Amino acid sequence: MNERLNWKTITFLVGGTIGLLSGLAAAYLIVKQQEANGRELKLTSSDGAKIGLGIVSLLKMISETGRKSS
Repeated sequence: MNERLNWKTITFLVGGTIGLLSGLAAAYLIVKQQEANGRELKLTSSDGAKIGLGIVSLLKMISETGRKSS
C-alpha cells in the first residue's frame, strides 16, 4: 500500500510541476507579446473559447494515454 501511495504522490507532484511550468511559460509569452506590440493584450471571447477547447483536448489526450483500443 505504501508503494502505491508513493506512486500516486510522485504522479501528482510531477503533474503539478509540469502544469506550473507550462502556465508560467504561457504567461511569459503573453507578457512578451504585449511588450513587443506596445499595447495591452485583449483576449476576446473567441480566443478564450479556443484556449478552453485546446485545454480540454489536451486533457482528453492525457486521460487516454495507456488505454488499449479493442
